[in-house]
Amino acid sequence: MATKNAIVKHIQGVTFIGKTDSNHWVVMDGPEQFGGSNAAIRPKELLLIALGGCTGSDVAVILQKKKVKLDGFQMNISAEVQETHPQVFTKIHLEYVFYGKNIPVDAVERAIELSQKTYCSVTAMLQKAVQITHSYRIEESQE
Repeated sequence: MATKNAIVKHIQGVTFIGKTDSNHWVVMDGPEQFGGSNAAIRPKELLLIALGGCTGSDVAVILQKKKVKLDGFQMNISAEVQETHPQVFTKIHLEYVFYGKNIPVDAVERAIELSQKTYCSVTAMLQKAVQITHSYRIEESQE
């Protein structure tokens, strides 16, 4: 079984830097009222970005292998947060948005399905604790 490692270093207040085996640093911070300087992303927000990056990578690679040409692709992610502590995500919704001309719906649906059910490890981990839903839309490019 493979092992992944991370190191997180305290800077000051609630400002931390962290890196993993890929050796890239990320800064995390909190709001000023909790001792932060409000200068970086919150740790919990990184989960949403990780989810989007994981499933987005899957979908992009699958569509590329299917030779689907896109002019652009993004995901809009919204999450509901429990009001009491711990303020965990209770629902996450991913909206995949594809831009292009003549994008095949069946290829898009299959790519999303494969990512959500087979490949995306972040989805697999998070869905054990939070409801994750998704939708998609295709925006036709005008030429």
